[in-house]
Amino acid sequence: MILQTERLGLRRLEQSDFKALSRILQDGEVMYAYNGPFNDEETQAWLDRQLDRYRQYGRFGLWALVLLETGEMIGQCGLTMQVWKDREVLEIGYLLQRAHWHRGYAIEAARACKAYAFAALDAPAVCSIIRDTNLPSQRVALRNGMVPTDTWVKHYRGVDMPHILYCVKRD
Repeated sequence: MILQTERLGLRRLEQSDFKALSRILQDGEVMYAYNGPFNDEETQAWLDRQLDRYRQYGRFGLWALVLLETGEMIGQCGLTMQVWKDREVLEIGYLLQRAHWHRGYAIEAARACKAYAFAALDAPAVCSIIRDTNLPSQRVALRNGMVPTDTWVKHYRGVDMPHILYCVKRD
């Protein structure tokens, strides 16, 4: 495990996580902020991108979110470098299986990622890039001490999607 909270473990994704990852990325309700669910090829490309990030960045990436009690992968959360306008920002991202929504897992994992970014990576700031219609994720960002700092319309999967940049600086 890379990180551990009271109820969750965060570890690198592996090819063997494809089925669990599919339950997340192929659920239309979970993926509404991405303009719909992924198919198998898009899911594999997503997984491959995470594995490439581990090779590129080493100490961070988007990790499997695992219930410590059962070992079940219920989502993903972690740190990635994301393009925001003309620069890159260190982002906390999170996606959970719908069956595990509203249990505090997203904020528990996001807080652990924020602490890791500041302590282990010595990051001066960390952000979350959230679609303007994704109110639950915006609430997680706010609870994680982030404030909205900018907006931008990103073009993704053939659609213009307004996004909000939430950030927090290291104390």
